[in-house]
Amino acid sequence: MNALDRTLREILIGRQPILDLQQELVGYELLFRTPDCTDASPTAGCRSAATAGVVCSAFAELGIGAALGPYKAFINTDERFILDDALELLPPQSVVLELDFTSTPDSEVLARCRALRDRGYTLALSRYTGLDDHAGALLPLVGIVKIDVIAAGDELPALAGALTRLPLKLLAEKVETREQMAHCKSLGFHCFQGYYFAKPTVVSGRQLSASQLGIIRLINLVSREAEIPELEESFKREPGLTVNLLRLVNSVGVGFGRRIESLRQAVTVLGRRQLLRWLQLLLMASPEHATAPERNPLLQLAALRGRLMEILAGRLRPRDTHLGDQAFLCGIMSLMPAALGMPIEEILSQIAVTPDMQLALTEQSGTLGTLLALIERLDAGDWEACDALLADHPALSRETLTAALTDGLAWIHADGH
Repeated sequence: MNALDRTLREILIGRQPILDLQQELVGYELLFRTPDCTDASPTAGCRSAATAGVVCSAFAELGIGAALGPYKAFINTDERFILDDALELLPPQSVVLELDFTSTPDSEVLARCRALRDRGYTLALSRYTGLDDHAGALLPLVGIVKIDVIAAGDELPALAGALTRLPLKLLAEKVETREQMAHCKSLGFHCFQGYYFAKPTVVSGRQLSASQLGIIRLINLVSREAEIPELEESFKREPGLTVNLLRLVNSVGVGFGRRIESLRQAVTVLGRRQLLRWLQLLLMASPEHATAPERNPLLQLAALRGRLMEILAGRLRPRDTHLGDQAFLCGIMSLMPAALGMPIEEILSQIAVTPDMQLALTEQSGTLGTLLALIERLDAGDWEACDALLADHPALSRETLTAALTDGLAWIHADGH
């Protein structure tokens, strides 16, 4: 096995969603953790990209590029990466090259950036902190400027304001709350990076809507294996749910190659197991995204988390399909507090789940709890915690985790969604 193959087997790939002004998914920043990055506080070399060869191989051999579907991959690049000929194997229409240079670029680097821009690559200036020689040399070449809102602090309005008149987009990174996003939006930012949309904002005394209560009734009917006529009768009382369910199963990761047009057809083609999954996802679809569930980032994240947990459960216990089913639902349920604005304990009082799932969701204990913790640590880019959890489970590895991520992304972005 050559060095590149070894690196690909041991690489960890994280991703952070990037949303637009409509709070819809436009891409992911891909974070590559290679075997030689071992420090808890990454060096500049570790913080920057893996080599161009590793990134290109991840796109091709690991299938990351295809798995992302129509969404852009934002990739961190240093001076060596930019000058590497292997970079040109990346499809210009699918990537954004984040220029994270450690010093003021020289004439060779600037010429290379200009050539890449002319070939159709989108360039982004990373970690902008003000107009200096470094930024001044690159601003005419980039289409996006990224500003770290935490590092900028009180200087954020001044930093953003100086750029709003230029023909480029402003991207706010490390956005941690919805309030921060709204503030950045008011300052003229166009895109927002982070998991702020997945953090629960619990509203005291909040009541579930009639449609949400209707979905919960259906979830409980499916869970106790009610007959199809009883399911249909329940759907008839909530015709809006039928429409939204059909939208959802036709848009998020189904990929049957033909449209599903009726409830009876959905139950027949999907089976009760899948129907239960899509009802759980439907419960999370916020009203403002009801017409486009495939672009709802919280729904995307929930579907991906469920799928990742299901795949990893299959690696742990290949013959235990029940564990896989429970893992999928556990992944979805873990994000319901963010979707519904209610504590998980209150949600669990209304939706019947197994004791194992209850413990996983409330205490992250048991096998399901371990898988949930692993996926949450991956989302947070906590590589050391990921490695520690993997070390306790010999059936899992960095390679299986990266393969699961690729499969999961391909699944949720199937058929161009």
